[in-house]
Amino acid sequence: MRCWPKGSAAVGLYERALTLHGEGEQPFDEARTRLVYGEWLRRTRRRAEARGQLQAAMDAFDRLGATPWAARAAAELRATGLSQPDRSGAGDPLDVLTPQELQVVRLAVTGASNREIGAHLFLSPRTVASHLYKAFPKLGVSSRAELARLRLGDR
Repeated sequence: MRCWPKGSAAVGLYERALTLHGEGEQPFDEARTRLVYGEWLRRTRRRAEARGQLQAAMDAFDRLGATPWAARAAAELRATGLSQPDRSGAGDPLDVLTPQELQVVRLAVTGASNREIGAHLFLSPRTVASHLYKAFPKLGVSSRAELARLRLGDR
């Protein structure tokens, strides 16, 4: 559990930290401070103020190539009620799958049944079906036949 600073003292501490970051050349640390400040603002029901900090943090993480941190900032921005464009579509479509979903999808592309995939991965056929159910929308397909057009087996 995170220990958040209390009240107006917290605002002063966060602002002081951002001022100090502005004097140095550490953009990652500044972005992390903005992220934590934005999280705190959101949790204290100051969503409009939080959006500015979170947007700045996300932009900085994007510039630095810190994808997991940018995703965390984007999730916090969504929690403030600000809708974000889908950031996952730019790269490999397989990047949006969990490791387990990826294994199941790769085996499904080969034509294996849920029972065969389950036996191979030590999963129940129902669990295999669940992974496919979650993976299909992420990949933009609605059937196993459509998986073949993605050429997932080539990777």
